[in-house]
Amino acid sequence: MVQSGQITFYTHIYSPYCQRVHIALEEVHADYRAVTLNVMQWPEWYNTKVNPTTRKIPAITYGGPADAPPEDPSPEAVKLTKSLVIVEFLADLFPEGKLRPSDPVQLASARLFVALFDAKVFEAFKNYFFMATAQASDLLAALEFIQARLPPTGFAVGEFSIADVAAAPFLARIVLLLEHDIGMYPVGDGKKTLEELRKPKFARLMKYIADLKARPSFQASYDEAQVLFIFQNNPTLKRT
Repeated sequence: MVQSGQITFYTHIYSPYCQRVHIALEEVHADYRAVTLNVMQWPEWYNTKVNPTTRKIPAITYGGPADAPPEDPSPEAVKLTKSLVIVEFLADLFPEGKLRPSDPVQLASARLFVALFDAKVFEAFKNYFFMATAQASDLLAALEFIQARLPPTGFAVGEFSIADVAAAPFLARIVLLLEHDIGMYPVGDGKKTLEELRKPKFARLMKYIADLKARPSFQASYDEAQVLFIFQNNPTLKRT
């Protein structure tokens, strides 16, 4: 379709939630402008004019004059927040991008995959790397649970979809953090956990992650060196 409204994408490369939206924008070949925010010092215009509800990223504005400055979006523009809401909006706006499965069963399966991923893997991700309230076994159990929901080949529900958009940023960061032993777990635990993931038991999951990372939309939205630098200098991940 011919895009009928401007899209401004408010983002930061550190955020896996922002990468979800970035992947979707690339997948549907949207014409958009990206605005990187200083998340250490939120600009007041963002908090009042773009996302006054949660004051978080990602967010997009859609519609209104194309020449409206990002710091002063047009009142005509729709303001949308929450990564999965935006991803589904883009899937609806650009149906030719095929992010939303046309088959109702596959669509339900994709949405269920996303819900289970956030409930299982995200919670383990947060608790293991950031909160020190989970063990490596908890993370591995969550990943094994998701692996069991994957088909023998392909993506989460066969063709690339909203399910894969939701999972890719977190799975890539899990591997990156383990590889560099970054997190609030004991020193050395990350590399040991990654060794477990590289065993035959997790072959299907690791192939899935490799396929996600090979996707052009993923590569266009992910600068591994920069993400690693940010994680390495994140004070919330400094061990005492």
